[in-house]
Amino acid sequence: MYRTTLKISIIFLYLIIIAGAVVRMTGSGMGCPDWPKCFGYYIPPTEEAQIQWEPHKEYKEGYIIIVEESLRIASKDFTSGSTYAENNWSTYDKHDYAKFNVLQTWIEYINRQVTVLAGIPILLMIISAFWYWRRRPWLIFGSFFVLPLMGFEAWLGKQVVDSNLLPVKITIHLIAALVIVALLLYLWYKSQEKEGSTLSRNRTREIHDHRESEALKFKKYDPLFKNLVLLAGVLTLVQVAFGTQVRQYIDEQVIALGYEAKDQWLNPPTVMFYVHRSFSILVTVLNVYLFWRNRKYLLGHANLLLWVLILIALEVVTGIAMYYIDFPFGTQPLHLVVASLLFGVQFYVYLGSVSRREEELTA
Repeated sequence: MYRTTLKISIIFLYLIIIAGAVVRMTGSGMGCPDWPKCFGYYIPPTEEAQIQWEPHKEYKEGYIIIVEESLRIASKDFTSGSTYAENNWSTYDKHDYAKFNVLQTWIEYINRQVTVLAGIPILLMIISAFWYWRRRPWLIFGSFFVLPLMGFEAWLGKQVVDSNLLPVKITIHLIAALVIVALLLYLWYKSQEKEGSTLSRNRTREIHDHRESEALKFKKYDPLFKNLVLLAGVLTLVQVAFGTQVRQYIDEQVIALGYEAKDQWLNPPTVMFYVHRSFSILVTVLNVYLFWRNRKYLLGHANLLLWVLILIALEVVTGIAMYYIDFPFGTQPLHLVVASLLFGVQFYVYLGSVSRREEELTA
């Protein structure tokens, strides 16, 4: 039960990242101007008439309408009269973005619902962790820590909306999601590792003998490899941060030039774009070296490191496509999702390299 809900939680975290990437691609970040509701509703409006003032209509406190290209929020419950009464409304002071696009509104709403649904398997994971109180109490503490992190991530989502998509807050929002992914992957790895302790003595002896034979083929621990894998993961996070800054510039270009002028979004490129592109060379070289070192010293991470190289290749291809082929549909969210998957695989390789050290010390 625990590992099943943990696996589902990891999947949902990546779904959140995918949904967020789609939000960025479609420019839907402000599709709902408030948080956690959307124009004051639990179910978003489906047409513009719903967020315009109407006579003789019942309004609830918190409902938002657009009046003269600005947001007004109902300060109390009331029923409107035959004419608009300013005293029933307050100016929405979180930001001044006052536009409505039904598609963008529902994309942002679905993004939020994915986040809400992610809380269900996480809660079930925390509850099921209590079954291991005596054998693995650390599982409870590690699992329970996910809850405040998810709360913090939700709060960051609110800050992103209230700030009208301030770039630094978007970056922190994404990095925080990857931190939660890392914690869930850690719990997955350690719970899988600990399963051997509940096996019978014969099975345990069999595993020990197998490990001794494997030691003849694989070097258990390479401190340089472990440190470089950690560095590779950090560099991936830095690349993600650089990418969000480039993306913010593109968003500004879309507003200024329009969605059809894709060939002008990066004309001229910013300094951050060149930094982001050049930094990718360092990331690629480092991960190729890790693949080579693992193969040379038979460290046993070949499959995962192959996936690392595949993901980096996809990053390069999508990056080239965006710059040289004028942002083909889907390349922007794919670029971000692949980077998130890359970080997850790198972190899992790091956990494996640390585990080799622990096995060496207990051998």
